[in-house]
Amino acid sequence: MLMKYHEQIYENLNRLRTQAPLIHNITNYVVMNTTANCLLAAGASPVMAHAIEEVEEMTSISGALVINIGTLDASWVKSMEKAMKTAKEQQIPIVLDPVGAGATSYRTQVVHKLLDEFPPDILRGNASEISALYSEHVQTKGVDSIRESSSAVKAARYLSDRYECVTVISGATDYVIGGQSQGRVFNGCALMGKITGMGCMATALAAGFTAVCELPFDAALSAMAVMGIAGEMAEQKSAGPGTFHPHFLDALYHMEQNEIEKRLKLDTGNAS
Repeated sequence: MLMKYHEQIYENLNRLRTQAPLIHNITNYVVMNTTANCLLAAGASPVMAHAIEEVEEMTSISGALVINIGTLDASWVKSMEKAMKTAKEQQIPIVLDPVGAGATSYRTQVVHKLLDEFPPDILRGNASEISALYSEHVQTKGVDSIRESSSAVKAARYLSDRYECVTVISGATDYVIGGQSQGRVFNGCALMGKITGMGCMATALAAGFTAVCELPFDAALSAMAVMGIAGEMAEQKSAGPGTFHPHFLDALYHMEQNEIEKRLKLDTGNAS
């Protein structure tokens, strides 16, 4: 069974490299550069456009849309709504990253509004963010998680059912939950938690895969596996966070099937 996933994930990565889909990112200032470089290294073509005057047109020519609320303000929310409406009308996949949900009431309310009006194909967050969208009594430490990914599985299942989307919980173990399909990815390394924007890069990469995969679950599982494997490859060559980041991009760029076969740690059984 695992061999099937080795091959499928590499096929999806190769499809991403071959098709080079345009991925429209309405994302935060902190990660624009790193997100763009991540998508480029993996084989996609990124664009960052948040002006309300052009988001409809840009979304309409894209293979997928990323909505990341990291540096939020009212004008960006209007652009997000307009882009998501266009994506829904044209059946373009949407990946939503609820950065910092639970940290402030405004941030949490915005995410709930976007989810209710324009349910995404994939919702990806850390355990605190996913839990905060399930229960108003959960608080986030800024944009960082203070909870283990396993603690948010019940919340992820609820959100997946309510919005008919795939929900991804990032952490030491990544959980991918959608309908009857559930998976856990055990790849990755500790240095990934020392780099700003690794979660945002995972969101963007998931969007890249949604543009070339038929099923959002397969896209999410491929993205999290490729992210984790690239992290492990980069860690072997890194002295610390400063050297990890460029090695991570190199790992994405050079990843071949043998690395996936050798490193993939995946369980598609019960995610509880």
